[in-house]
Amino acid sequence: MRVETDLKLGFKDVLIRPKRSTLKSRSLVELERTFTFLHSKKKWSGVPIIAANMDTIGTFEVAEVLAEHRMLCAIHKHYRLTDWQAFIDRQQDDDIFERIMVSTGVADEDCNKLSQILDQHPKLQFICIDVANGYAESFVEYVVKVRQAFPDKTIISGNVVTGEMVEELLLSGADMVKVGIGPGSVCTTRVKTGVGYPQLSAVIECADAAHGLGGRIIADGGCICAGDVAKAFGGGADFVMLGGMLAGHDESGGQLVERGGQQFKLYYGMSSETAMKKHAGMVANYRASEGKTVEVPYRGPLDETVKDILGGLRSTCTYVGASALRELSKRTTFIRVMEQENQTFG
Repeated sequence: MRVETDLKLGFKDVLIRPKRSTLKSRSLVELERTFTFLHSKKKWSGVPIIAANMDTIGTFEVAEVLAEHRMLCAIHKHYRLTDWQAFIDRQQDDDIFERIMVSTGVADEDCNKLSQILDQHPKLQFICIDVANGYAESFVEYVVKVRQAFPDKTIISGNVVTGEMVEELLLSGADMVKVGIGPGSVCTTRVKTGVGYPQLSAVIECADAAHGLGGRIIADGGCICAGDVAKAFGGGADFVMLGGMLAGHDESGGQLVERGGQQFKLYYGMSSETAMKKHAGMVANYRASEGKTVEVPYRGPLDETVKDILGGLRSTCTYVGASALRELSKRTTFIRVMEQENQTFG
């Protein structure tokens, strides 16, 4: 046993220090970024925000809205092959293949389904290999296997929170690594296991490790407002993945319910009892649920929320003098704080 005493920070622990700016308007800020990925060598341009691959968030309907803003959606892994075919058939533009990721687990049935989807739709570019614990040796071996099978695809793997594991996954064939254990709004991993890492520090440390090898990271979880998205980018994240911020909309999954005259939509973690009963019939007797189910107030169309997030991000850039999102991390100085906002009327 050992104890690390270095200070680790979450988004709630800091604010971004403003700096002199020559920008005259938020509209002048360029949010699109261009990356060439480490192994696939594919070039991609767009706004680097991703809808999480949860069945209440990573839906085809969400993907269509985000594609209009040149953002990404990690499609959840529980769609059938016929669902994929119907979605692809109704698209009029090949740009959609730049805006969606195919999600997979590590079970044999996941691997077979991934191969079938990519065989049917070879223009798909992104594979998101998603497990809760990216530290298992078997997971690293699976990343190697997928890279060998699909050498020209851009591969995302995770989740981890430390630099050495980011490096191992990148060296094993991943182009991007998802960073985050326990920060999500419907994740209970930290409560059930005692394991986790404050998200901002995880992003800062993992970004440093990834960029040294030419890889990229995705900050996955913990953002509850546009300011947190900005902090993740300021900390060095190349992409930011959102779940709860996109929940409760028309395009989101989840049952619509009514309580006391107000409408809500169900939102739950993919390790929750709700998700495991839905997709596996039960919670396996060797494990515990590590997610919860909540009722999110119904929020209408997703488009307005997306515009609000992007508007906040542009405003952050103007406060620190960054004319483009790619400059934000270089212009960011974090200051530690004891409070985030005045809650008098909160």
